[in-house]
Amino acid sequence: MNPSSASPPRPAPSPTTVALVTLGCARNEVDSEELAGRLETGGFALVDDADAAQMVVVNTCGFVEAAKKDSVDTLLAAADLKESGTTQAVVAVGCLAERYGAELAGSLPEADAVLGFDAYPDIADRLRSILAGEKQHPHTPSDRRKLLPISPAERAAAPAYQPGHAERRRLDAGPMAPLKLASGCDRRCTFCAIPAFRGSFVSRRPSDVLAEARWLAGEGARELFLVSENSTSYGKDLGDLRLLETLLPELAAVEGVERVRVSYLQPAETRPGLVTAIAQTPGVAAYFDLSFQHASHPVLRRMRRFGDADAFLGLLGQARAQAPEAGARSNFIVGFPGETEQDLETLCGFLSEARLDAIGVFGYSDEDGTEAEGFEDKHDEDEIAERVAHVTALAEELTAQRAEERIGEQVVVLVESTEDGAIEGRAAHQGPEVDGSTVLTALSPGTIRVGDMITARVVGTDGVDLVAQAITAPITAPATGPVPEEGR
Repeated sequence: MNPSSASPPRPAPSPTTVALVTLGCARNEVDSEELAGRLETGGFALVDDADAAQMVVVNTCGFVEAAKKDSVDTLLAAADLKESGTTQAVVAVGCLAERYGAELAGSLPEADAVLGFDAYPDIADRLRSILAGEKQHPHTPSDRRKLLPISPAERAAAPAYQPGHAERRRLDAGPMAPLKLASGCDRRCTFCAIPAFRGSFVSRRPSDVLAEARWLAGEGARELFLVSENSTSYGKDLGDLRLLETLLPELAAVEGVERVRVSYLQPAETRPGLVTAIAQTPGVAAYFDLSFQHASHPVLRRMRRFGDADAFLGLLGQARAQAPEAGARSNFIVGFPGETEQDLETLCGFLSEARLDAIGVFGYSDEDGTEAEGFEDKHDEDEIAERVAHVTALAEELTAQRAEERIGEQVVVLVESTEDGAIEGRAAHQGPEVDGSTVLTALSPGTIRVGDMITARVVGTDGVDLVAQAITAPITAPATGPVPEEGR
């Protein structure tokens, strides 16, 4: 054949585009980034906008009723995009999909597939088959605690898959990155279904956590947000319950990392050594995210939790004795079955004494399969709503007062936004998303970049948010790669 008459080579087909929509907590963000890494390796092209994607994968939340509704609404909105012709398929993954599986698929035919956690390792092949028109059998839920031995020490050798423990691809280029310490929970709180669909507690090995920390620093992360269902249990299945105290200084020493923050501490498991490690380790935020849930001993016992107002105030006192400016936050459930007016007064009295920087208030609702679902002495919805409104109003007043107490304090702020000339970020006592922010003044916006660390003095407040005046030059964020040693 004459070479000149040969047909030109056909261009390679464009990769299928996929958008990941993440709902819920920072743990879900890590899981989505694992999915993103697997999809990119599998030949898919990731896009930010769902309406520009051929496939939309919604990483759902299944924790409480409001989160479930938000997940369903998001799936329906994504399914509507199929009308435009660009989006060809919508897939549900995450906690709601894991928890309800075939039931969700039956009630939501608009979703093309409902996949559980065990589908994550071969997610690229699953999505290709869905695009090819093959029907995926909906995930069949089971109690994931049964996948692992009862003894924590025997779990390391078990083959059960853990979401978020694999390589990932960053979806958010911001200066804060969540880093998963562990998955699952061994506690049996009567109101919580998480252990049943997330499984028993499994720690990641320190070498894996450190390797991922170095990678995140290389990707521009300056604050590492350590997440899990129960960070105080870290290491118990690896033979060392004090492993977190050892790991924190190593994480803080990673080149490029300026701040390490620990989330979700169980008060009953927060030992003195861990308090000291968080309060006094250089580079670790003196920040105590304590899961109190209530302050009345009778209510806590019905929740199958431990402690009371005095014990919790004592724990906060330990932290503040070592780091007087430490931040503290917690969530509380109001209207739990059997909660009396006296119980509510005990909670409000505790909040008034605790000086928390951030308070989340949630009304009790039945969760499928939990022990509390079968409890008697339940309050009606109107009574729960009234109690929530009362405690929320008190919480807003108290957290605003706590912010005012910080006027005059020196804080170090991680810059997260410089839009429209307003420089905004978070101080060490402010966790991501839910704890308020700090607006910086006395700076030229053109000289400040996202990721810079600014030392400032608090001069005003707006509710839980702070206004602070810069007093030193910033520790400048690198344009790319880790922070040079001289900039630390």
